[in-house]
Order: sequence, then C-alpha cells, then structure tokens
Amino acid sequence: MPELPEVETVRRGLSNYFANEKIVSVKILYRKLLLGDPEKFIQQVTGSLVRQVDRRGKFLLLRLDNQQTIISHMRMEGRYAIEDDSAQPRKHTEAIFKLANGSQIFYDDTRKFGKMQLVATGQETKEVRSLATMGPEPTETTLTLNYLFARLQKSKKAIKGWLLDQNNLAGLGNIYADEVLWMSKISPLRPACEISRQEAEVLRENIIHELTFAIDQGGSTVHSFIDASGHAGHMQDKLHAYGRVGQPCQRDGYELIKIKVAQRGTTYCPHCQK
Repeated sequence: MPELPEVETVRRGLSNYFANEKIVSVKILYRKLLLGDPEKFIQQVTGSLVRQVDRRGKFLLLRLDNQQTIISHMRMEGRYAIEDDSAQPRKHTEAIFKLANGSQIFYDDTRKFGKMQLVATGQETKEVRSLATMGPEPTETTLTLNYLFARLQKSKKAIKGWLLDQNNLAGLGNIYADEVLWMSKISPLRPACEISRQEAEVLRENIIHELTFAIDQGGSTVHSFIDASGHAGHMQDKLHAYGRVGQPCQRDGYELIKIKVAQRGTTYCPHCQK
C-alpha cells in the first residue's frame, strides 16, 4: 500500500497537471470505485476547476472550485497516470478525468481496492470517519514529543502495530514502520507503554526525518508504485530493514529476521533492536 511518502509524491505530481485545470468530462469505468451516487459525482465534477490537490495521511484531497472535494484513497495498487488525449483505457482503468488542456488523468487499480468519494469541502471529517479520528501528520510542528510519549504510555500494543494505527499517527505503513524502528534501535515487539521518553524522542526524530527523506527520494517502488508521470521512486534502494530479511544488519552485521506483528510481515535485527 502506498504510504505517506508515496501519496505525497503522487500529490505533487498531480498538482503539476491538475491544479487550476478545468475537468471537461469524467468517465467511471468501475462503479465500485465510488462511494456514493455516480451520477451526482459525474454531474458535480464535470465542468469544475481543480483549485489544488491536498493530502491528509494516505488520502488525496482534490479541491474543486464549486466547494466540493474528491477524497481518494489508492489502497494497495491504485495509481494515477497522466495521458495525452489519444490514450485509451487500459484493462484496469477505473476512472478517466479529461482536462480542458487536452490531457487525461487515468486512475488505474489492478486490485480494485481504491475508493473515491465526493463531499462538500469542509465536511471531510464528518463524512469520512478515518479522517476524523486520524492522528497528527509526522512533521516538526504537528508531531510533538509530549503528544507522542503520552499516547505511547496509554497503549500495551506492540510498538510496530501502534505505529501502523492511523489513529495514533498519520501516514506510516509497513515499510516505514520497519525503517524507523530499525533506526531507533527499538524492537517491533516492545509494548508501546514501555518506550521511555528518551526513546520516544529518538523515535519522533527518526519518523520525521525518514518520511521527509523518503518524499525527497520520490517514495519507494517495492511492488508496483510509480508516480503520476510514470517514474519509479528511489527510496527502495536506501532501506535498512524492510525487504532485507536474511541479509546482514547494516549496523552490526547480524542477520535480519522476519516475523509477524499486527498481522504484518516485520523485518528487524534481534541483536540491536531491543
């Protein structure tokens, strides 16, 4: 599933093509992509101008000039692609937005798990429960040490599972949870409430740094992720833990192992992550 760096990479790419462009037509090729009435979606989106493309956690928010917002979650394999006016739908194309400048924006999804929903701008948290309960963005200003440590102290959940819970923190998924725990020398099995304030401070710094760095690298292309222009990310070449099971730890040379935590494959070094 695309995580915060990948979704932010897509947001930036879409902003270059979508923002301040008029949508002249919309085709929905897979009805289950939409939450809500497809006729209303098409009617209200057609003819609108995309003012800007925002992001919250792993959600994309396409702000229209008619005070409507398209909320998009790409889930496992969803992706946007910029195409010229002659491009034809592919096998897994689910929606096509045709712009006044002649470009088309395809939404493709091989797994068909992605969703789109049209809501009145400003009502996002009322219409989408996961947005209402979502934790802070992992930035210097929004993720404070006081919040992080206090929240950790309230949970006995394994720290890996805690990091994956979007109610605690927005945007982290399996890849970057493994990475920040490796960087912080914290075992993914440690109960969240046992993380000391000093460890929480290191964890916070690594979360902010790693996600910022991953965005700069264009995200991780581990399975099928590419950005809206068709480019792969570079972060997969700089991962320390995720995807490196059986390889030596880059810190102490011990073999990385893979276990399941919170029903997710988890790679870590049992020697230096305590």
